[in-house]
Parts: sequence; structure tokens; C-alpha cells
Amino acid sequence: MAAAALWRSGAKLRRNMPIYLASWKAPPSVFKSSRSEAMANPSNEGVVCAPLDTLTEEEIMMKEMVKKFAQDRIAPLVKTMDANAEMDASVLQGLFEQGLMSIELGPEYGGTGSSFFSTILVVEELAKVDPAVALLCELQNTITNKLFITYGTEEQKRTYLPRLAKDLTGSFCLSEVGSGSDAFSLKTRADKKEDCYVINGSKMWISFAEQAGVFFVMANANPSLGYKGITCFIVDHGTEGLHVGKKEDKLGIRSTSTCPVTFENVKVPKTNILGQLGEGYKYAIGVLNVGRIGIAAQMLGLAQGCFDHTIPYVKERVQFGKNIFEFQGMQHQIAQVATQLEAARLLTYNAARLVEAGRPFRKEASMAKYYAAEVAALTTSKCIEWMGGVGFTKDYPIEKYYRDCKIGSIYEGTSNIQLSTIAKCIGQEY
Repeated sequence: MAAAALWRSGAKLRRNMPIYLASWKAPPSVFKSSRSEAMANPSNEGVVCAPLDTLTEEEIMMKEMVKKFAQDRIAPLVKTMDANAEMDASVLQGLFEQGLMSIELGPEYGGTGSSFFSTILVVEELAKVDPAVALLCELQNTITNKLFITYGTEEQKRTYLPRLAKDLTGSFCLSEVGSGSDAFSLKTRADKKEDCYVINGSKMWISFAEQAGVFFVMANANPSLGYKGITCFIVDHGTEGLHVGKKEDKLGIRSTSTCPVTFENVKVPKTNILGQLGEGYKYAIGVLNVGRIGIAAQMLGLAQGCFDHTIPYVKERVQFGKNIFEFQGMQHQIAQVATQLEAARLLTYNAARLVEAGRPFRKEASMAKYYAAEVAALTTSKCIEWMGGVGFTKDYPIEKYYRDCKIGSIYEGTSNIQLSTIAKCIGQEY
């Protein structure tokens, strides 16, 4: 009797199970990344399905130019800049001269007029030599310029974009003491006073605040609406009441300035609102989603640069009568890291190509950033181990790559935030 009752209850459970779980039939939805989109008449339009790392002539030229610039102008200064925790002025000047601070800006604004994918290639190449310099280029192109291009008025574009292409750097002020990952719980306020807004509050961990000539300040203009009151204000350096604090003494990317910024009754005219009142949170999400691909490129370049410094040493270092690269245990470790580097590159390039194609990329951007940061941490750690004692000294750049990579799992969305974003996207796909 008991066995029969158990069998009947089991049958009832099976009958109540969703059909796609009760059989080998295909599930009703498929993981979005496993679905491909066919090109319309590729043969007629001359479109060739090329590998993700296939570059156009323009992209190859850009990549080679940046490689030479990085080796000639940046590499000799990296160790000193890291030790002094200060960006050499000639590096910033060189980035402007080469057009690397305005890659996607049109010629009418003095920009290079290139593509987003070119920006990713530039960041990757710079990061192979110095991830700190790569960050300066990445933030200028994927956040500062992008905000003006996407949301700025014509007057704002004419005022700022030509200078951003020539000698002006921007800084994005979002994070606060109590709002890191929970960014939209920020407390900085912007109170309306006749023909202007008065900003009061403080920001933390603001990249390049020391060098910035213009700040994008996220402040709540209507706290009663919660995060929907957050508005983006354009505030010029030197505005009365704006104070940049002492820069942080950091573990890595030391030549970049990271400072607190305070606002004490800072008056901002209505014309300095970027976009629409109360839309700031949307703008922040938008540029950070794009910026995550830039950080993925930074971590990718960092890891590749570290790997490229290490392998020649491993092939020359002799122990037990042969170079250590010949030991199978070493070969397997190197092969694993090389495979993960390639996977990170393809994730990053794919996310960038999706942006250029105008297709959804939020999940792919988070995947690229999360994975590239993980690979950078693994690669730099392994490279120190492979080089042994010398890898632990400042005579070689390996330890700097190791210090620099840690920030990849923290800024522009922590690794846990990326995982949450990926999971949310997957949940929406099924």
C-alpha cells in the first residue's frame, strides 16, 4: 500500500512538471549568446564572416602607431611615474598630439573620427606598457567624450569637445563614501535657486580629479523622487566652492590621481545641466556599460603585456640542464594562461563589435570585464611564479602588473556586480 501511494504521488509530480523538464524536448528559450543572427544576403553585399580578431587596415594602422608610441614615449617613464605616483606631463601631451584622447570625435571637433573598436585596441596596446596611461585614455574616450557626444547640447559640444581633443581632460564624479556599488544612494544635492542650481556634497575615488578641467557631477536635484532625481551637471575646474582633495596613495595604477572632491555651495547655471533633469542615473548606467568594455581591454592588455615580458625569460632561464619552458609542468601552465588570454580577448572584441553594430551588449560587456579582470589576476600571479625571485623585485615590471590588475575587479562595477548583471540578463532571456 505504501509503495503504491508513493508511486501515485511520483506520477502526480511528473504530470505537474513543466513539459521541457519532463522530457528531452528542447526548452522554450535558448541562452541568447548561443543564438546567432544571420547576415542578410552576405554574398550580394560583399560581407565576409571574418574571425573576431580580424582588423581593418585603419585599425591595424592605429594599433601599430599606438604600439610604437607606447614603446618610445611611455615605456622609459613607467617605472619613475609609478614610484613618484605622478603622470609625466609629456605623456599626457603625447596622448593629445597622437589624437588618442579624441578617438571617436569627429574632425569638426578636432577629433580622429575613428571607431569605438579602435578605442578598445588603443586601450589594449597602451595597457601592455602601462595600464595607468591606458586608464587615462579609456576614461576620456568612453566616458567624458561619450557623455558630451550622446547627451550634450550643440552649445555644450562646441564649448568642450574641441578642447577635449586638444588639452582638456574630464572627470566623472559618481561614487561617494556611502554609495559605491549602490551608486544611486548618493547624497550630493543640487538645490534650485532662481536661474541656477547650488551643489553641496562630496565624492570619493574620483579618477584624474587632479588633472581634470571639467567635472561631470551626479547630484540629486529632487530627493523626493529617489534616484530619479539624479541629474548630471557640468562643472568647470576653478568654479568657486569646488575643492579637489589630496590624492590617494594606492596599491596600483599609481600615476593616476584618485582624489576626493567636495562641493560647497557650488553654483551651476541651468545651461550646464547635461541632458535632461532627473535623467542622470540613465546616463551613468549607459556610459558605465560601455566603459566596462574599455576596462576589459585595459585588463586584457595588462595581462598580455605581463605574459609577453615573462615568456622570453622562461625560455632563457636554465635549470637542471635545460630551459624551464621545456618542462611539461611549465608548458601546461603557460598553455592554460594563453588560452584564457585568448578567451578574454574574444569576449572583449565581441562586446566592442556589438556596440558598433548597434546591438544589445550589456551582458557581453559585463562578461568581458569580469573575465578579463579574472584572467589578469591569474596571469600576473603566474608570471611572478614562473620568473621566481626576480619576478618579485622591481627590477622587472612583472610586480607592477600584479599590483595594477587588482583594480580591475573593483572599479566601473565590481566583479560581483558584473555577475549579478549577467545573471539578471540570463533570467530575462529564459
